[in-house]
Amino acid sequence: MEARHDSVLANEVLEALDVQKSNVVVDATIGGAGHFGSLLALLGKDGVMIGIDADPAAVERGREAYALDRRADRPVGHIVNDNFRNLAHILERLGIGTIDKALFDLGWSGYQIASPRGFSFQNDEPLLMTYSEGGETAADIVNASSEEELADILYVYGEEHFSRGIARAIVAARAKERILTTGALVAAVKAGTPRWYQERKIHPATKTFQALRIAVNDEIGSLREGLAAAIHALAPQGRVAIISFHSIEDRVVKMMLREAVEGGLGTLVSKKPVVPTREEILVNRRARSAKLRVFERNAVPMIQGLFTSVHRSTMPSYA
Repeated sequence: MEARHDSVLANEVLEALDVQKSNVVVDATIGGAGHFGSLLALLGKDGVMIGIDADPAAVERGREAYALDRRADRPVGHIVNDNFRNLAHILERLGIGTIDKALFDLGWSGYQIASPRGFSFQNDEPLLMTYSEGGETAADIVNASSEEELADILYVYGEEHFSRGIARAIVAARAKERILTTGALVAAVKAGTPRWYQERKIHPATKTFQALRIAVNDEIGSLREGLAAAIHALAPQGRVAIISFHSIEDRVVKMMLREAVEGGLGTLVSKKPVVPTREEILVNRRARSAKLRVFERNAVPMIQGLFTSVHRSTMPSYA
């Protein structure tokens, strides 16, 4: 599969964040480096650009984008290979107390889809689904979890209504041979779902793959910790923008921003999320489910203790 990535809601993000030349800006998800490059271009010599990603390949794209910016007044840049759940720890190591703007693009880039790591059900690939090297893989979960545990994962993280049937089919398939590829997993999904479910426009394994990806990378836990850290680090009138792509993560974002507003930390820039235009969706179908929510800190002292986060003890690595 040819690698391609088009940043979602690119203009809307820039308008919402309103980056100034001297801002300290965090791109918590470098991904394809599209948003990263656009935000970087808005900063001047007094600004600071911080790019974070758990995927080493995305970090390299961030480094390349920064190297290509040859302006005399290029801002200070920090490219960090780490999970954004460790944002508070990262800022502490960099000696940065507050930030002005932050972006969380929770979608996965076209480069990740094209990489042979098991994110896509279109090709037969190793069943990994990990953003970083090492650690638990989707194959580990699929082959070691009980039938009940698998059904819970598929239902909670994928909202898969046939979770029990799919879990039963996975257990039956792995009893014959370990499920180590995306092709084997797709076959199990089909065995556990009715024919009509397989004949829809949406691939029958879509929700299963989503659920396993979320579980493998603890995406919901990372989101809670990373977003809480960003909100607490915002300077007065600072803004954080979050692009979500499915209802599970959007509910988490909506709830956390509502808690921040009710706690007196700030306000929502708009009550309803910003969504892509029809023109953008026609050009980039991955944008069709995107929702952009933006929070702005009040110009008052920060209230401590609204969120509690447990950050990993592993120290981040820096460029």
